[in-house]
Amino acid sequence: MQIVNNISDVRKIIKQWQREGLSVGFVPTMGYLHEGHASLIEAANKENAKVVVSIFVNPIQFGPKEDLDKYPRDLERDSKIVETSGGDLIFNPSPSEMYTEDFSSFVEVNSLTDGLCGAKRPGHFKGVCTVVTKLFNIVTPDKAYFGEKDAQQLAVIKKMVRDLNIPVEIIGCPIIRENDGLAKSSRNVYLNSEERAAALVLSKSLEKAKEALKSGERSSEKIRDIIMGTLSSEPLAQIDYVEIVDSISLTSIDYIENSILIAIAVFIGKTRLIDNFTFKL
Repeated sequence: MQIVNNISDVRKIIKQWQREGLSVGFVPTMGYLHEGHASLIEAANKENAKVVVSIFVNPIQFGPKEDLDKYPRDLERDSKIVETSGGDLIFNPSPSEMYTEDFSSFVEVNSLTDGLCGAKRPGHFKGVCTVVTKLFNIVTPDKAYFGEKDAQQLAVIKKMVRDLNIPVEIIGCPIIRENDGLAKSSRNVYLNSEERAAALVLSKSLEKAKEALKSGERSSEKIRDIIMGTLSSEPLAQIDYVEIVDSISLTSIDYIENSILIAIAVFIGKTRLIDNFTFKL
């Protein structure tokens, strides 16, 4: 496995692979990898001859009061996970490699970014779409792999690729959870023991919603109340949002008739966690 830091080296390696007729899978990450990331790399390894993993904490997707400076970083640890999961190349650029001092070109997807995390984190998806577009242009993969935990991000990237005719297939991969149900996240490392226990309220609230849906409940308001009630029972939880939306358009719905996405964002202490599930009739 190789680790490279500049764009020109990545392009040379990948062009050689492509000359040899080798397919390229790509997993973009911000590092501090966990089993969820490993599952994406493993999926890419199964479907492609070569796998590239980018590790880049993208500054332009963080707001001014967010955790850019303290976001966990450990390249040595990450490289071991990438290698054991089947990765062939790590692209670990510096911010200056990705963004020149006079950088002024951005990519935005409208509509799908209006709600959920897009409403709560202004400019976030502008930063995500810009860096992913740049990475696609650098890596030129056949397939790219994203986790379904970031459901809005996955929908936005799929739309961006369709709209801009980017020749890459986007693959969504299932949420990976701890044994007790907590969704894997790089930000889980911020939680102390009390907060870690409190964080289970996210998955518990979604499980109760699933039970109600399976029992026939179709009122979005009633499902939302079930989730809100469970979350509110945890003193350390501060609800950011609870949304029930159409799984394709991500627009709010009052009555559940088609495939839906239920997405939540909750602060446990100072740590913002997200979780979701899709329900199909």
